[in-house]
Amino acid sequence: MSSAPDFTNAALIMGLVNLVWVFTALWALFGFWAVLGAAFILDKLISRIPRD
Repeated sequence: MSSAPDFTNAALIMGLVNLVWVFTALWALFGFWAVLGAAFILDKLISRIPRD
């Protein structure tokens, strides 16, 4: 029985691609400060995830 393929790199790259287009859309619609606010909130949410 073969093991499952490791899609970690693909998932991280697609996560970055999605983050870039969402930030670009926010910037186009609401401006630079909206992107900074969203990045700050996202940073605070990620930092709440417990480490093992």
